[in-house]
Amino acid sequence: MSARTHFFSDADCIPGLLAQCAAERPEHVYCTVGSQAITCAGLSKRVTRAAAALYAHGVRPGDRVAVMLAHHLEHVITFFALMRIGAVQVPINTHLRGSGLAHVLAHSEPALLIADDEYCDVLMDVPLAQSRRAVVWRYASSREGMQGLSELLASEAPALPEIRLADSDLRGILYTSGTTGAAKGVLMTDRMYRAAALGSIWIGDITPGSVLHFWDPIYHVFGSEVLVLALMVPIRLAMVPRFSASKLWDEARAAGATHLHFVGGVLQLLLKQPPSDRDREHRVRIAWGGGCPQDVWQPFEERFGVRIREGYGMTETSSFSVINREGNVGSIGTPVPYFNVEVVDDAGVEVAPRVQGELRVSEREPGVMLRGYFRNPEATAATIRHGWLYTGDLGYRDESGFLYFSGRKKDSLKRRGENVSAWEVERVINEHPLVEECALVGVVNEFGDEDLKLFVKPKGAAIDPAALVAWCAPRLASFQVPRFIAFADDFPKTPTQRIQKQFLSRSIDDCWDAEKAMAARR
Repeated sequence: MSARTHFFSDADCIPGLLAQCAAERPEHVYCTVGSQAITCAGLSKRVTRAAAALYAHGVRPGDRVAVMLAHHLEHVITFFALMRIGAVQVPINTHLRGSGLAHVLAHSEPALLIADDEYCDVLMDVPLAQSRRAVVWRYASSREGMQGLSELLASEAPALPEIRLADSDLRGILYTSGTTGAAKGVLMTDRMYRAAALGSIWIGDITPGSVLHFWDPIYHVFGSEVLVLALMVPIRLAMVPRFSASKLWDEARAAGATHLHFVGGVLQLLLKQPPSDRDREHRVRIAWGGGCPQDVWQPFEERFGVRIREGYGMTETSSFSVINREGNVGSIGTPVPYFNVEVVDDAGVEVAPRVQGELRVSEREPGVMLRGYFRNPEATAATIRHGWLYTGDLGYRDESGFLYFSGRKKDSLKRRGENVSAWEVERVINEHPLVEECALVGVVNEFGDEDLKLFVKPKGAAIDPAALVAWCAPRLASFQVPRFIAFADDFPKTPTQRIQKQFLSRSIDDCWDAEKAMAARR
């Protein structure tokens, strides 16, 4: 890692990086999708054509454009094309539905929605999507003569007018699940996307010639940063439709992948696969990401011959703010050079080594940290105080300066790499006619990953837990639906009638288990 103190230039921008790649290494393969190979020149040509077509369709610099696309090449092209125009994309988690989806669209008020046809049913319940003029579907030739995204991206349109693009431009609004309210929109600048990419380059030791197994959803910061880092270093992305624990090693072998990314329970799911004499028959040398439990770290390295690179961060801090390149088992590492990271008490005073406190982050180089949440000055003021971003996460520092993550101060949970707002889930489930009150907590499942347990106080009649989960399915994202259901006659509460979740059982043996129930039906 460089010892310099400035890593970003006002003169750089992501569309400029793509143009530079096309000029300097036109035949370099940027990405493979199955047997299809996309060179830097080919990608640049398709992005330029797509940008011109979207501009002709009415998209202008500064317009907010919601994107609800699965993991495919047209999503990649759309991502860069919107940046080329200077539009602000609003990536939508493809698992969202119901009130969570409605909130993102209503709050962001996009001028246009670009979506895969498979999400038509869930989107048709949202007012914006009901206006066909405001939607571009991926395939629309059969929809009353509408032009689809595929046709739009393949069409010829007048050349783009000159559009001035800058390092400080707003490129996206990434909605991250709230902890005391609805999801908040993180305002992502061009520099923040590039900082996210640089952090991944450092933590993953990604060098020219690396091949990245690319399953990461582009609607997440960890997916979009991979698209950008492939412009910063001459590597190849081996794109697959989604993460599959049973297929990953075959995919990695076929692509010659040298790196894979993990979040949440990815490593645990890979360890859970049946042992094979081919477990080390691959070229993968590094798995980088966040959320590797200490008891998984060494067994994973020993079984698969892959080094773990653990880090810590959040969308608000351009993804990684802390990285562990030294292999110190259990540690999230030390701050990247453009951030300061401290562990402080409730008064904002830095604590001694080995003492737990809240992690807070500040910039050493301007422009790499959240300036604010979209249309939410209250949340901005609560999160950023006197130049420090208070993460709401707990941790400690050892005597050597290595940081360790030890939990979440705020009422937010993590499941399969997704942030889950307990407030949002509880709000929806409290609308069930038989639910008087509920509380959602995080528990550790049999894989060592965090899962969701819901405590329910019924309103008179008994509730069938399977029926409750089925009721949740169309109203919540799949990662928000609780796996474990427990029933309570009453809840312990504070004098202000807030449920005291610290007194609720975290056991997974005293409740109904959706996965066991599903297995019993097979």
